[in-house]
Amino acid sequence: MVHIWNDPSEVPADFGPTVVTFGNFDGVHRGHQQVLSQLIRTARLNHARAVAITFDPHPAQVHRPESAPELIMGLEDKLVALGELGLDAVLVMKYSLELASLTPEEFVASVLVDSLKVSHVVIGHDARFGRGNSGDLSTMQELGEKFGFTVQVISEFGSEGFPIHDDGGKDRRCSSTWVREALRDGDVSTAAAVLGRSHRMRGQVVHGAARGRALGFPTANLASDASGYIPADGIYAGWLVDQAGTRWPAAISVGSNPTFDGVSRQVEAHVIDRPEEPVENFDLYDQTVVVEFVARLRGMVAYRGPEALVDQMRLDVVQAHDILFRR
Repeated sequence: MVHIWNDPSEVPADFGPTVVTFGNFDGVHRGHQQVLSQLIRTARLNHARAVAITFDPHPAQVHRPESAPELIMGLEDKLVALGELGLDAVLVMKYSLELASLTPEEFVASVLVDSLKVSHVVIGHDARFGRGNSGDLSTMQELGEKFGFTVQVISEFGSEGFPIHDDGGKDRRCSSTWVREALRDGDVSTAAAVLGRSHRMRGQVVHGAARGRALGFPTANLASDASGYIPADGIYAGWLVDQAGTRWPAAISVGSNPTFDGVSRQVEAHVIDRPEEPVENFDLYDQTVVVEFVARLRGMVAYRGPEALVDQMRLDVVQAHDILFRR
């Protein structure tokens, strides 16, 4: 079981020695996974505990909220993804101007050395930390010599042996920016390749306008505060994971229902293939569910009336079924 701490003071005094890395880890993509896998291997070889430090909120939301990136995943899903990798613990540090004011040495001494009893630090070659991002790799190596820990440098997953290319056909390093770009374009397949799993959103199912139910396609509508990056408008094949953990195939709509002159964007999942019970009786209201995006079927279109929309929705369901069950 992975330990989750929300402050360095919660770390047990006898938990160390530890091997530590730190970062935002938004998306916990394959680049992050490579760093964390090396972290875990180093910890096992040195009979130490593997610990990742992450920050909440994202530092950009504190320093430049007007231009902060939309997060790929919420904190809960990030902790789930980190825990699945085999870490011994995750320290979630509340990011604030006070934390940002710590010098590199103050951060390392108080958190890594005093609280975590660090023996090894695993970081990328371009890591920055401390007040004004003044700390870098050479800073960490100097601090390692001073405090008695070693520093292991690792490159993020990308051009070296990773068969994913950008639109120009060139190798590209895995990054949260790449994932956001893909999701903004509705390219959930590329996002999944960079993430190492399907992109997901998490939220409570709320009552909507009930148009889908009236048309014979009832949907689970995610609340407006659902976590996770909302992909481009369109129709997707994917999965809905209910509160009990059951995965249901689904056709997912993202958009504002232009056929009915909708305004606000909504994420709605229509569960398909429930032969044991009419889907109309499938009640998910008030449950917290996860919606996973597997493939984009089409863009959002305004149809000439409900009949044309229903015909298209039937085709969407068939196509979503074919995609999900041929995999």
